[in-house]
Amino acid sequence: MTDLIIIGAGPGGYETAVRAAALGLQTTIVEAASLGGTCLNEGCIPTKCLCRSAEVLTETREAAAYGVSTGEVHFDLATAIARKDTVVGQLVSGVRGLLSRPGITLIEGRATLTADRSVSVEHTDGSTETLKARHIIIATGSETKYLPVPGARSRDVVTSTELLSATQIPERLCIIGGGVIGMEFASIFNAFGSKVSVVEYCKEILPALDKDIAKRLRTSMKKRGVDFHVGAAVTDVEELPTGSAVVFTEKGKEQRIEADTVLMAVGRAPRTAGIGLEEAGIEYTPRGIVVDGDMQTNVPGIYAIGDVNGLCPLAHAATFQGYRALHHLTASTAPTADLSLVPAAVFTVPEVAAVGCTEDRLKEEGKAFTTGKAFYRANGKSLAMGSDEGMIKILVGEDGSILGCHILGAHAADLVHEVSTLMAAGGTVGQLSNAIHAHPTLSELVLAAAEQAHAGDA
Repeated sequence: MTDLIIIGAGPGGYETAVRAAALGLQTTIVEAASLGGTCLNEGCIPTKCLCRSAEVLTETREAAAYGVSTGEVHFDLATAIARKDTVVGQLVSGVRGLLSRPGITLIEGRATLTADRSVSVEHTDGSTETLKARHIIIATGSETKYLPVPGARSRDVVTSTELLSATQIPERLCIIGGGVIGMEFASIFNAFGSKVSVVEYCKEILPALDKDIAKRLRTSMKKRGVDFHVGAAVTDVEELPTGSAVVFTEKGKEQRIEADTVLMAVGRAPRTAGIGLEEAGIEYTPRGIVVDGDMQTNVPGIYAIGDVNGLCPLAHAATFQGYRALHHLTASTAPTADLSLVPAAVFTVPEVAAVGCTEDRLKEEGKAFTTGKAFYRANGKSLAMGSDEGMIKILVGEDGSILGCHILGAHAADLVHEVSTLMAAGGTVGQLSNAIHAHPTLSELVLAAAEQAHAGDA
């Protein structure tokens, strides 16, 4: 019997395995597909590679404004895809190296839970074996959702996985879903030259994020040529002789968008089927495996982390949930991360980032707060960069505590961590506004928003 079995080698699984081994636990990790999971192979990393290609392409097209003459700009999708594959391959090799450390046994096969903390593993050669452990962590991740409408899996409908390996740029791309996946691909393929349309069921894109930020992003992307239909319910995807038509209802009227490719980007569902949850007696719902604050299921000694528990569909959340599970199963008394403070980033142009509460949530909870805002157009570094579009918003409680931070603009994904770190440490807006920031930098925008919020709080 080993100390720990981890099912799934995505970010949550492999990072937890490495830390478990460092703590002295004999750890077995089982992966049925590619090491690194969805994030490394079909999500975060390959998407960011194409985001970078789109960014370079856009900057090159606009180079003349900076006194740089490039001539006619050509973009080769095959080269961008090949670079993406190289980056992914390098990182997968890195994960394999991590999992070769002492104390970790990597098994490549399909794991199924059975009774009594046992796991049945079907190896790639068809052979099987049964493993037993004192503790089990389920980290099987998630899979693409499909709308329950006619044509949802028809000829021209693809998921992000297929689009990441596209062999040609679609002339017309219709994206069903205006969440993180949909918006990142809208930004990428708009830069690549596709005519992009987005159909979103909610009243605004990025419905989980701050509405002010989301609206500004939609306005910005609309200026770049992306067409949006919000508050629109897709009812059908019809195959045409050439391409397909996405049929939807918007403001009571039926409309249709013809496209060469349709991206299904309506979210992801926890991967719970076929892993033996019923046999092991583990409680789960369509939202994911039910866990407590320590990531433990209703079966003592069995934990679930990452997308499969439905709490927070982010790779870094999975990692720290894994650390929380380890903290519990080792009976550690060391402090742990606050899992309610998980920063999020959307790699559109411009970027979006957030941590903590939104204005709407604070209003729903009846909490008093003040708001501080700073705009990129008033920042010297952003003007010098030619990235003057965006804003930072900081929300502050009556006691000066920072309740949330929301950013739209260049390097938003980097800037948000200054506020996230201070929030995790229990810092106040007064402390932030008294911290000297270098000039000229984008981080002065954080300072400016903090100063305004502090003035309103005083």
